[in-house]
Amino acid sequence: MVSVRFIRRLFKKKKITHYIDNNNGLLELEKNLSKVKILGIDTEFDWRTTYFPTLSIIQIAIKNKLFLVDCLKVTPEETLKFYLENKEYLKVFHSVRSDTNVLSKCLGINTKNVFDIQIADKFIHNDEIRAYGKIVNQHFGIHLKKSETNSNWLKRPLSIDQIDYALDDVDYLLEIFKYQKRKLIRSSIYNQVVIKSNEESELGNKSLKVLRLKKQEKKLSKRNREIFLWREEIAEADNIPPTFVFKDKYLNKLSKISSDDNLANKKIMTILGDSKLTELFISSFLR
Repeated sequence: MVSVRFIRRLFKKKKITHYIDNNNGLLELEKNLSKVKILGIDTEFDWRTTYFPTLSIIQIAIKNKLFLVDCLKVTPEETLKFYLENKEYLKVFHSVRSDTNVLSKCLGINTKNVFDIQIADKFIHNDEIRAYGKIVNQHFGIHLKKSETNSNWLKRPLSIDQIDYALDDVDYLLEIFKYQKRKLIRSSIYNQVVIKSNEESELGNKSLKVLRLKKQEKKLSKRNREIFLWREEIAEADNIPPTFVFKDKYLNKLSKISSDDNLANKKIMTILGDSKLTELFISSFLR
């Protein structure tokens, strides 16, 4: 395990940063997690050309230490599962659903007992949902660099800018949580935030097809719903984005094609662009 000391900007305190890329590093991480009851977590991943996200790194903050786990070098499931699924440990996130989605799909971990500082921020200010950088800026007057947001997180070695960006994403979580907790308790709404945070976490733990259908189902007919789920199953099996099968705008067009349409085969082929998929669609919906 590589251990480096960074001068972190928060309160000008030194925080020890551990870059974990081997099993000895995971043992060190577990030893540290066993000594605390609260931790901050964030993830960086790639999700552009696959159905499931590809996890790059997990960042963890505890007390005066930060851990960056390189998930392309080590498999942290066994180390993290106990702590993330155990309700005795509080996990602090920003925009929890996104991270629990990635953790559940990539590591098979269903995170429990969470607190989302973004949700808390909205309750406190009765305001719009705000990005992490804006919340940090409000609390500490710091402008976080966001230039690495869309960088290639699967490239190794990670750049210094990527590492600094990733560490910033967890460095402030616990301090913001402590401030928000005091304010929420004074306003008697702390439990509401915890409930809402865990509802979002549970949504992230659900399957991708369930999540995607939930966003669309109110405007989908029964046939559209069946075709939508068919596309999800194809994409899931091939680990490709659903839009690689066909784009959303073609859902209604496919739904309207009937078995007695003499041009059905041609119309479907034009949309799907693949003869095997066309035959599969016909056998599933037109026979």
